[in-house]
Parts: sequence; C-alpha cells; structure tokens
Amino acid sequence: MRTPLAQVRGLGSAGKGTGEFIVQRVTSVALAILLTAFLVLLVALNGEPHETVIATLSMPLVAILVLAAILVTIVHMRIGMQVIVEDYVHGELAKFALLIANWLFSWAVGLAAAFAVLKIAFGAA
Repeated sequence: MRTPLAQVRGLGSAGKGTGEFIVQRVTSVALAILLTAFLVLLVALNGEPHETVIATLSMPLVAILVLAAILVTIVHMRIGMQVIVEDYVHGELAKFALLIANWLFSWAVGLAAAFAVLKIAFGAA
C-alpha cells in the first residue's frame, strides 16, 4: 500500500518531476558566473580595434567561455519560457504550438550564436 506522498514524490503536475526545476536553478548559478566573466570581457574590449577583438575572441579559453555562456543562457531561457507557457496558456492547441515555437526559437538562436563564435574562433571572420 502506497501513501499519497509516495505516489507523487518527484512528480510535478506534468509528471516530469523536479528535473527542470533543478536545471533552471543550476543554470542560473552558472549564468551568474559566466555572464560576469562575459561582461568583464566586453568592458575590456570596449573601444578596441576590430583586429584586437577578433584576436581575443579567437583565443580558445575565451571562445569556450563565450560558447558556454551562450549555451547555458539558451537552456535557461528555454526552460523559463516553457514554464510560463505551461502555467499561463490554457488552450491545448495554443500551448502545444507555443512550446514547439519556444523549442525551435531556442535552437535557432543557440545555433546562430554558436556558429558566429566558432566562425570567429577558427579564423573565418
């Protein structure tokens, strides 16, 4: 015999559990660190000539930092928008369409940003 708590432990109303909740919190902590480093980089490169900016962004550590900031931001954004859609959109068709649009938009932005960073990092800029 299972208690009501045992039946729902680890499951939210959507049946997905707390995984996305935890990922949202972990990405927010990671973003605090990554975006601080990213902002320091932007301030340091402010006013520098184009060649200096490209040379700096071509460094492996800097390119990895920027890519990590982009990817973590995209994951955080996708989950945040998904929660908003699930909570506030009540029509099933509208909810489904918005969740698909959110997923596609997140992938499109992430791929475009990653492509731009990789293009600069590998010297094709």
